[in-house]
Amino acid sequence: MKKLIIVLILLALITPVFAQSNSENQDRMYYINVPVERIFPTSTGYIIQYRSSTILSTVGIPNEWFSDSAGSAEIIRLPTGADWPTMSVFYRNGEFSHVRLYVHRVKSHWTWGSIPQGTDVSRFFTDRDSFKINY
Repeated sequence: MKKLIIVLILLALITPVFAQSNSENQDRMYYINVPVERIFPTSTGYIIQYRSSTILSTVGIPNEWFSDSAGSAEIIRLPTGADWPTMSVFYRNGEFSHVRLYVHRVKSHWTWGSIPQGTDVSRFFTDRDSFKINY
């Protein structure tokens, strides 16, 4: 019985060594989460005002990014109790992967804004292949 217990203890100590994966080709994922001040839906996409450090920054997310399931953007409606929207930007191996918007489910909430019709918003959607935020 003693030998069995010793063998089990040694097995328990050695097993995690073999469970490790030391491959260098693993993806390194990380994200940056920033609080959103206002969300402006437009015909081109969403314009997001967010708080970065001590300043208010603005970025545009094109509508095409929301179109398919493997797209670069996803919009998630917050549950009833949560009413502060956030934006999470995900990076894989140091390059932009995708963005998630966590928004208030009711569009009459004060974090949803509107831009007057005819306003030129093209400057927020110049680069449709990458996504850069200030943090």
